[in-house]
Order: sequence, then structure tokens, then C-alpha cells
Amino acid sequence: MNIIIFDTQDITRYALQMLIPDVFRTPHPIRTVESKNELVQMLVANPESVVVIDYTLSDVSGADSLLNIAVRFPNTHWVLFSEDLSVQFLKKVLCNDEFSVVLKSSELTEIKKTISLAAEKLPYVCSQVKELLAVSNKNTASSEVLTLTEIEILREIAVGKSAKEIAALRNISAHTVVTHRKNIYRKLEVNNSHEAAGYALRAGILDTSDYTI
Repeated sequence: MNIIIFDTQDITRYALQMLIPDVFRTPHPIRTVESKNELVQMLVANPESVVVIDYTLSDVSGADSLLNIAVRFPNTHWVLFSEDLSVQFLKKVLCNDEFSVVLKSSELTEIKKTISLAAEKLPYVCSQVKELLAVSNKNTASSEVLTLTEIEILREIAVGKSAKEIAALRNISAHTVVTHRKNIYRKLEVNNSHEAAGYALRAGILDTSDYTI
């Protein structure tokens, strides 16, 4: 069984490479990738693997794209390991037993448990995500409406501008832009700029001729 780490954060990759050997009694090869193409190539060579992936930092452009890869490699188990994931995304992906989810803010014991069970192809959902899904099931109200500022920033995000570029255009700090972006993603229940751009196109906030991503 191979462990594949798909995370673009150096510190996370390092931490996982230190943590994973403590989870298993026997050593498992640990490999790292930083793009969807690298991941697919690695899975072609190592189809029986556990993939630990931060989806929000990846270049996988949607839940369907991720699920398509999972279908292609049925002997692989997936551990979604992110800071935050939308309820919509979680509900779609967790219909598949090949996925587990644990947050980076979860207790260390729970992170270890998730990876250990994944090696046995047993799905696991951490307590924080279970609570999030339970609350979501009770509250069926639609997503909050975006403010005018958020709509304008969503348009900038959708055409590929970075937080620094948006900050310079609007004469605000990059930190403020990041805060707006988090609120936009939360309200729309999306995880990254690809999904946000898709929403902007469907909602008519962005014209197809402006879409550059």
C-alpha cells in the first residue's frame, strides 16, 4: 500500500511524512504530488494507494472531476484533508465509500485514525464534519445573498486575479480580500476559484468572453 500526499503546502507535506510512519507498524512508501496530472500518473503506477489530498489547494476543478478519478482507480482510498470544505461538496463526495474526511484542525488522534482506516479501505468522517453535516441537514435555508462588494470581488476572482491584484485595484489590504473570498466561498458553498467562476458564469455575474481560467 502506497501513501500519496497531494498538498501544495510544504509544511503540511513535511508534517504528514513525519506522522504517517507513526500510524503503521510496517513501513509504507510515501510519495508526494503537486498537480492533478502528477497524481494520475502516480496512480497509474501505484493503483493500490491511499491519497491524502487537500482538495481546496489542488487543481482538481470540481467534485465530479475528483469522483471521475476515483472511479478510474477503484483500489485507491481517498482522505480529504483540508482546513475547510463546503457542505455541498462533502455531501456529493461522501456518497462514495472510497472517501474519508478529516480536517487539519482535527485532533491528532483522529487524523491518525482516519489514515489508518483508509489503509484498510474503511471510510471515516471526523467529528467536526459530522457535526457540520448534521447542522446543515437541519437548516435547509438557501445560501446567504452576496453583498455588492462580494459580487465585485467574485468577478475579479473568476477572471483569474490574485488577492494582491484585487487589493491593489480596490485600494484595500490583501488580508481583507482573503476574508471576503472566504465569506464568498462559504456563502456559495464552493471550495476554490474554479467552482466560484462556475457559479459566476451560471449566475450571469461573469460573461463567458471574460472567463480566462
